Amino acid sequence: MASLFQTYLQLGFFHIFNLRAYDHLVFLLALCAPYVLADWRRVLALVTSFTLGHSLTLALATLRVVDYSPGLVEKLIPITILLTCVVNLMRARRTEPRLARVSRPEPVVLALPNLLAMVFGLVHGLGFSSYLRELLGQQSRPVLELLAFNVGVELGQLLIVSLILLLGLLLLRGFGVQRRDWLLVVSGAAIGIAGVLLVG
Repeated sequence: MASLFQTYLQLGFFHIFNLRAYDHLVFLLALCAPYVLADWRRVLALVTSFTLGHSLTLALATLRVVDYSPGLVEKLIPITILLTCVVNLMRARRTEPRLARVSRPEPVVLALPNLLAMVFGLVHGLGFSSYLRELLGQQSRPVLELLAFNVGVELGQLLIVSLILLLGLLLLRGFGVQRRDWLLVVSGAAIGIAGVLLVG
């Protein structure tokens, strides 16, 4: 049982880095682009919200409680990227001092970005379940495999988010890149990739 758990843990972890899942990587990049390492509490709340959303639909779809169209999900995922980038561009319209200000009292948990991340997570969970269903075949109640795969996805996701924040720190502090410029470049690139996915 331990080896089975470890196998699906590794499958979940490496799936998030797989080229087949690069749309999820782009979404995470767009999701975290407005934040820096000092915003780790907000990022934690944001990623937790996303996790709650995709864990729910990953479980329901894998256990075949809900049915869905894989083709529709493939179209909805780039839409979640586009909408996330629209929110980012609205942030970028602010002046640099206002964007960088972190002392202003804003909700950390009950915030609109967290709600959007949770809703978008519902879509991404269906995307994860397509791959997991391929691995499981005809197994009807793969609870252990589902748990291990989900934990693996989360570990991979946390590593990616950490790398994004560290990259942002390096560019902003090490190379003097403006936070607004970083947000615009990342969002613009993500929009381009999402557009290709949407028409592809």
